[in-house]
Amino acid sequence: MNQNRRLPFFPITFFASVMGLGGFTIALSRVNEVFQLGLKPILDIMLYLVTIWYFFILSTYIMKFLKYPQEVKKDFDHPIKINFIPTSSISLLLLSIGYINISEEVSLLLWIAGSLLHLILLLFIINKWFFKDFKINFKNPSWFIPVVGPILVPISGANYSQELSWFFYSIGIILWLPMLSVLMFRLIFNDPMPIKLLPTLAILLAPPAVGFISYVKLTGMIDPFAKILFYFGVFTFLMLLTFIKRFLKIPFFLSWWAYTFPLAAFTISNILYYKLTGITFFAYLSGALMLLTTIVVLIVTVKTIISISKKEICVEE
Repeated sequence: MNQNRRLPFFPITFFASVMGLGGFTIALSRVNEVFQLGLKPILDIMLYLVTIWYFFILSTYIMKFLKYPQEVKKDFDHPIKINFIPTSSISLLLLSIGYINISEEVSLLLWIAGSLLHLILLLFIINKWFFKDFKINFKNPSWFIPVVGPILVPISGANYSQELSWFFYSIGIILWLPMLSVLMFRLIFNDPMPIKLLPTLAILLAPPAVGFISYVKLTGMIDPFAKILFYFGVFTFLMLLTFIKRFLKIPFFLSWWAYTFPLAAFTISNILYYKLTGITFFAYLSGALMLLTTIVVLIVTVKTIISISKKEICVEE
């Protein structure tokens, strides 16, 4: 299949790889800051590479839109794919976090672009949720992706606007709770999810982990609400560990990238908890989680490269 025949099937889910790689780079950066490992030059290069990868994916998807707008429209009308569209704006927010210690101007520009784009996409998607006939069986953890974005905004946004950061944080936290209830109902009382979507269960870890990080960024402290978010994240991680056997049986899909960002976010939340409490246990846990995140990111990256080389990606489903 030549490139022109593959372009119509370029998946929107590719942006999830930017989230995974960006989250991984930020997690390494936080480990470097707390434990003084002297890795900043290497981490800066990693961030630049993630940035290049993001703009490659973005330009390719724009090209798909210009040449095959009907295929892009299918993504926007699809009950599952539509929830991956905001990974494009979330990626900008993650890059904004990464660039804070490199260039505040670049970070601010990325934050403005990411926040505005995500708000537009979230309002568009909510309209689809309300007025499209999406059946309950289409519900899966990828529906959290549009909700995670607003929760992510304050991590760099608190440096630029407290009010806007609280605005976005409120949206994400309030929407997360009913979404969690609906998802639990779907998972318990309806048909099992397709095997291709099982990796998205890892997304359950993202809202409490990111919610904790952003809340601490906004308030500057660990209060009871912060502890609730943090320890609910710990419980969610333990729950996901009980799914390991199921995860290991899943053949490779691009949905494997769903493992990466939530795991990186949970690692960062543990690093932050250790930094602010000084509890030694969380220092060791942070190290173990960073190692686990590194292994998972490497495996998923290699699997993706192999699939691309075999031309198993960008094909009609």
